[in-house]
Amino acid sequence: MSTNPFPLDKADLMKAYRTMRTIREFEERLHVEFAKGDIPGFVHLYAGEEACATGIMMHLTDVDRIASTHRGHGHCIAKGVDVHEMMAEIYGKATGACRGKGGSMHIADLAKGMMGANGILGAGAPLVCGAGLAAKFRGDGGVGITFIGDGASNQGMVLESMNLAAVWNLPVIFVVENNGYAESTSVDYATAVDSYVDRASGFGLPGVTVDGTDFFAVYEAAGEMIRRAREGGGPALLECKMVRFFGHFEGDAQTYKAKGENDYNREHRDCLKIFAARVRETGVVTAEEFAAVDQEVGALIEDAVASAKAAPLPSARDLTSDVYVAY
Repeated sequence: MSTNPFPLDKADLMKAYRTMRTIREFEERLHVEFAKGDIPGFVHLYAGEEACATGIMMHLTDVDRIASTHRGHGHCIAKGVDVHEMMAEIYGKATGACRGKGGSMHIADLAKGMMGANGILGAGAPLVCGAGLAAKFRGDGGVGITFIGDGASNQGMVLESMNLAAVWNLPVIFVVENNGYAESTSVDYATAVDSYVDRASGFGLPGVTVDGTDFFAVYEAAGEMIRRAREGGGPALLECKMVRFFGHFEGDAQTYKAKGENDYNREHRDCLKIFAARVRETGVVTAEEFAAVDQEVGALIEDAVASAKAAPLPSARDLTSDVYVAY
């Protein structure tokens, strides 16, 4: 009989894998569908980064608030936003999470604590300061988490938000998803410090850098920071070093990457492969059980795409709905 060396039981290990696999299949399918020309607007894919969103969101409930980025599909799925509603939103359909008005970069679901993806770099940082302040006054133990890319971390509003969170001792976590590129600019070229933890130190925030391709490293570091924030310990910064398999946006030729870089990352730095191999070798979950999840997720994404394509477009009457608040 196998023993479980992990901080999660088998059910939660399966939940983590299912979430990561759902994100991966969602993004891989969008890569194919976007090329057909039926999806409006821009699409930025999260494939390769699944361990970060999943490892963090496993600690959260609907009370906790997150603010996402333009690369937000993974955050949405890990926070529990309905996959069918997400797909419909990306297709601009009336059945979407935001009734087809937000598209890929502005999916939100406040009932799930998902404050929205955001096309403005770093814009989520001040938003979660507000969410953290509200949670502090309510006393409900909620936390606010903002996701920031390595490029967005250089935005002034992010640094201002770190200072504000520190001054007000807010239950806020700043997560830097460092995939090595700010659009097409290498982090080594554009950022003066070697570690984003140095940024946190400047404001008196504790910070940790982890391997963002290792689900368990993210899970354990995030868990400690979130526990501390819930107990009144204040803000912190988590840097996850990881990779994105696709370009900055769909259509990006990725000429700034070294030859073979993407192939190497898919072979050696795939967080799903790393997770599954590590869990399988302990015998806690079998290859057949993982394969069954893969099949179920594949069917889910297939149905989500079919439903989105068949769904109606918003009507002309919808143009002014959800725009003004009626008092």
